[in-house]
Amino acid sequence: MRYIPVVFGVVLFIYGLIDCLRSEPADVRSIPKPAWIIVIVLMPVIGVLLWFFLGRPRYSTSSPAAPWTSGPRGQSPSGRPTQFTAPDDDPLFLRNLEVNRAQKAEAERLRKLKAELDAREARLRDGQPNPHPNDETKH
Repeated sequence: MRYIPVVFGVVLFIYGLIDCLRSEPADVRSIPKPAWIIVIVLMPVIGVLLWFFLGRPRYSTSSPAAPWTSGPRGQSPSGRPTQFTAPDDDPLFLRNLEVNRAQKAEAERLRKLKAELDAREARLRDGQPNPHPNDETKH
């Protein structure tokens, strides 16, 4: 039971240090990023708390989402909802639909041609005449 505060402090220190290291230097508030790293390492619990309240970048929810921040299901990497685009308004989605449709049609056409070719080969092996007389070449 007495180890819980120590474990909590270590987890908080590691999380805060990693959060500081992963943040963009231009987004860090109050003092420069290297100074924040030193503060967090020299004063683990207090430094991390200061980092969270005074140094951690603030990400505005009112700004429009950049195209590279939108993730699956209309969420940004931070978990906040972003502007949703309907699939029928997304040109990339529509293009992929058309490509998939064309690939399926081509696969079906090739399947039918293969079945027809297999049937012709079977008839030739059995010695049966070609049922399509206009397909034979006349000499």
